[in-house]
Amino acid sequence: MTQLSILQWEEGGQTHSASWHSENGIAPHKKIQIVDDTMTADIAYRLACEGTAMLYRGDFQNARQLLQALVRRVDKPSKKSTRADRVAKEKTKSPLDTFNLHRLAQSQRARILGMILIQVNPDHSISLRRAPDVAQACSEVYGGRNDSYVISLRELLGVISAHEWRKNGVQVLIRDDEEVRIHPHYGVFSPVRGEYIELILKTPLPEVIQKSSTAFDIGVGTGVLSVVLALRGIQKIVSTDLDDRAITCAQENIDRLGLQSQIEVLKTHLFPTGKAALIICNPPWLPARPSSSLEHSVYDPESQMLKGFLLHLKNHLLDGGEGWLILSDLAEHLGLRTRDELLQWIEQAGLRVLGRIDTKPTHNKAFDKADALHVARSKEITSLWRLAAQAKI
Repeated sequence: MTQLSILQWEEGGQTHSASWHSENGIAPHKKIQIVDDTMTADIAYRLACEGTAMLYRGDFQNARQLLQALVRRVDKPSKKSTRADRVAKEKTKSPLDTFNLHRLAQSQRARILGMILIQVNPDHSISLRRAPDVAQACSEVYGGRNDSYVISLRELLGVISAHEWRKNGVQVLIRDDEEVRIHPHYGVFSPVRGEYIELILKTPLPEVIQKSSTAFDIGVGTGVLSVVLALRGIQKIVSTDLDDRAITCAQENIDRLGLQSQIEVLKTHLFPTGKAALIICNPPWLPARPSSSLEHSVYDPESQMLKGFLLHLKNHLLDGGEGWLILSDLAEHLGLRTRDELLQWIEQAGLRVLGRIDTKPTHNKAFDKADALHVARSKEITSLWRLAAQAKI
């Protein structure tokens, strides 16, 4: 989804250019206006809505304040509709309509907020007053550069935030009275929702593990589930992913915890060769098209990864082995997938359900009544489905 090309603009009576980088896959802006600390929020909002990007010259902290002012304007409810009108409209919309409108609104919001641009030097420094030192954060995401490049301020702030998460890590469990922390990288889904980790920790391992202590982790991400399985004593874990950032992130976390003798990370689609006693998968939970590289961990177009995991699972399970599918039912509450469809895919793949362990999410959005998807989120259940091959007749 990354878009890397040339951005051009007029400044000081001359034509200038620099590389353009967008993790959201946005093409280089055609209309660019040079702005500084004299730019008012109202004018900036009008320009952004009209499709004019603003390359900022001046004070970095003022640029951040301008972006915050745009956020307030974008998120402000329309004066044209009363609260009663909005409630009435909500009652007439289906959950799927609500989801689609939410996605559209989020896309429009991202477009407007992405219109403030920052130029970054080849050494990842920023030539604006009061600009922070972002060299390490940008180097982690963009690698070494030999040219100047331009990104949106909003993306830059995301890069800075990701650097802090990567540096500090996320506590996922306690082992021998010490924290076990996972350090997510930019673009790799952070394990901040701990309920699915608890499911992996508490579910009894299949008995065949005692004969063959092997497991596969399909879609390794940060490596958190592989780490949990290793700490539960499984001796050989093969973890797979296709995303280079995920592979690098997982390997660093595994090395940091000293678990490289138990866990091998491979770049491959879904399953490695061979069979295992336990195969786990935590696919993206919503069957919709991602609009950026950062959304691939949330959205699974047409449930491709989910279907692929189910379809080939039995061919990679040892006799007596189990497949553990971690899945939220949020998609069902949004009208994106039905429970009957999921059960049908399981049966068609030659699998049977041994059991299911459920838990309620504890993240903030589940309790935020102002969230557009609150009705669906309030009903959400995260489940660990224990699957096995159907009995041979």
